[in-house]
Amino acid sequence: MSHVKIYTKSTCPYSKRAKQLLDAKGVMYEECVIDIDPSKRGEMIAATKGKATVPQVFIAGRHIGGSDELLELENAGELDVLLADSSAQPTA
Repeated sequence: MSHVKIYTKSTCPYSKRAKQLLDAKGVMYEECVIDIDPSKRGEMIAATKGKATVPQVFIAGRHIGGSDELLELENAGELDVLLADSSAQPTA
Protein backbone atom coordinates (compact mmCIF):
# COMPACT_ATOMS: atom_id res chain seq x y z
CA MET A 1 0.00 0.00 0.00
CA SER A 2 1.18 3.51 -0.79
CA HIS A 3 2.41 5.83 1.93
CA VAL A 4 -0.28 8.39 2.79
CA LYS A 5 0.44 11.63 4.61
CA ILE A 6 -2.24 14.11 5.58
CA TYR A 7 -1.85 17.55 7.10
CA THR A 8 -4.85 18.47 9.26
CA LYS A 9 -6.19 20.74 11.96
CA SER A 10 -7.90 19.17 14.95
CA THR A 11 -11.11 21.22 14.55
CA CYS A 12 -11.39 21.23 10.75
CA PRO A 13 -14.48 19.46 9.37
CA TYR A 14 -12.79 18.95 5.98
CA SER A 15 -9.85 17.25 7.67
CA LYS A 16 -12.29 15.02 9.51
CA ARG A 17 -14.08 14.16 6.25
CA ALA A 18 -10.82 13.21 4.51
CA LYS A 19 -9.72 11.05 7.45
CA GLN A 20 -13.14 9.35 7.57
CA LEU A 21 -12.80 8.37 3.91
CA LEU A 22 -9.31 6.97 4.48
CA ASP A 23 -10.45 5.20 7.66
CA ALA A 24 -13.43 3.65 5.85
CA LYS A 25 -11.01 2.23 3.28
CA GLY A 26 -8.75 0.83 6.03
CA VAL A 27 -5.87 3.08 4.98
CA MET A 28 -3.10 3.71 7.45
CA TYR A 29 -1.78 7.24 7.18
CA GLU A 30 0.70 9.60 8.75
CA GLU A 31 -1.18 12.55 10.20
CA CYS A 32 0.47 15.90 10.85
CA VAL A 33 -1.81 18.08 12.97
CA ILE A 34 -0.59 21.60 12.30
CA ASP A 35 -2.43 23.27 15.18
CA ILE A 36 -0.84 20.86 17.66
CA ASP A 37 2.61 20.87 16.02
CA PRO A 38 3.02 24.30 14.37
CA SER A 39 6.37 23.32 12.83
CA LYS A 40 4.41 21.07 10.47
CA ARG A 41 2.60 24.09 8.98
CA GLY A 42 5.76 25.37 7.29
CA GLU A 43 6.56 21.85 6.12
CA MET A 44 3.07 21.59 4.59
CA ILE A 45 3.28 24.98 2.87
CA ALA A 46 6.66 24.08 1.39
CA ALA A 47 5.49 20.64 0.25
CA THR A 48 2.36 22.07 -1.40
CA LYS A 49 4.15 25.03 -2.98
CA GLY A 50 2.20 27.58 -0.96
CA LYS A 51 -1.10 25.98 0.02
CA ALA A 52 -2.08 26.99 3.54
CA THR A 53 -5.48 25.32 3.89
CA VAL A 54 -6.14 21.90 5.38
CA PRO A 55 -6.36 19.10 4.79
CA GLN A 56 -3.52 18.55 2.37
CA VAL A 57 -3.17 14.93 1.26
CA PHE A 58 -0.18 13.17 -0.25
CA ILE A 59 -0.27 9.64 -1.64
CA ALA A 60 3.07 8.05 -2.48
CA GLY A 61 4.62 11.51 -2.39
CA ARG A 62 2.13 12.91 -4.91
CA HIS A 63 0.21 15.97 -3.75
CA ILE A 64 -3.46 15.12 -4.14
CA GLY A 65 -4.96 18.29 -2.67
CA GLY A 66 -7.71 18.58 -0.08
CA SER A 67 -10.77 16.60 0.90
CA ASP A 68 -12.69 17.60 -2.26
CA GLU A 69 -9.92 16.28 -4.51
CA LEU A 70 -9.66 13.10 -2.44
CA LEU A 71 -13.41 12.54 -2.80
CA GLU A 72 -13.23 13.23 -6.55
CA LEU A 73 -10.58 10.52 -6.89
CA GLU A 74 -12.80 8.13 -4.94
CA ASN A 75 -15.85 8.89 -7.07
CA ALA A 76 -13.82 8.42 -10.26
CA GLY A 77 -12.57 5.04 -9.06
CA GLU A 78 -8.97 6.26 -9.05
CA LEU A 79 -8.25 6.42 -5.32
CA ASP A 80 -7.88 2.66 -4.85
CA VAL A 81 -5.41 2.54 -7.74
CA LEU A 82 -3.24 5.24 -6.13
CA LEU A 83 -3.45 3.58 -2.73
CA ALA A 84 -2.49 0.17 -4.10
CA ASP A 85 0.63 1.39 -5.91
CA SER A 86 3.27 0.06 -3.54
CA SER A 87 6.07 0.79 -6.02
CA ALA A 88 5.85 4.54 -5.43
CA GLN A 89 8.03 6.02 -2.70
CA PRO A 90 6.96 8.95 -0.52
CA THR A 91 8.68 12.27 -1.11
CA ALA A 92 6.72 14.49 1.25
